[in-house]
Amino acid sequence: MSQTLPPIRRISGQAVVVPGDDIDTDRIIPARFLKCVTFDDLGPQLFRDERFDEDDQPKEHPLNEARADGATIMVSGDNFGCGSSREHAPQSIHKAGFEGIIAGSFAEIFFGNATTLGMACVTLQPADLRELQDLLTSNPALDVTIDVEALEVQAGDRIFQAELPSGARQSLLEGRWDPLTDLLAAADDTKALVEALGYHNGMRGRSA
Repeated sequence: MSQTLPPIRRISGQAVVVPGDDIDTDRIIPARFLKCVTFDDLGPQLFRDERFDEDDQPKEHPLNEARADGATIMVSGDNFGCGSSREHAPQSIHKAGFEGIIAGSFAEIFFGNATTLGMACVTLQPADLRELQDLLTSNPALDVTIDVEALEVQAGDRIFQAELPSGARQSLLEGRWDPLTDLLAAADDTKALVEALGYHNGMRGRSA
């Protein structure tokens, strides 16, 4: 029987703006961290080379500011997550505590990898995105909500119409955002089907 994960209808919390277009996966997580066996320790390495110098001293970066502590929503620009298709990039964002990303657009592979982690990645029209960034710059403590059901982003008393591909939206709402869960849950059904088809050791059985 198919198994579902917790549905994701809306995400609310503090947001942090990481400005710029074409922020690629090399910037999100430097290549030297791709050797990890698991993704568990990638959170602190998020934007590592942009946040710290060679002596591990912090640089000026939105994620180093106090207002970024506890942020669960990231706001950025166009073509977010472009470049190489490393799944470590969305993993590092997720492990750093982010549950949603608002941008002008997303690189396709990054979007798919992020959605399978249960992160709601929605887009806004250019004027709305600029207004949201301005609101957060002037009022960093402003709570933001990504409403997956209503396809809206709310910041204070402002509501922006958001966009999210229908397939990804439905998978989040139905708790089917990780395909691996369905595959594992169907293991017994798959085994029964293989036996019913007469397969044995990779070869189909023959009638006598």
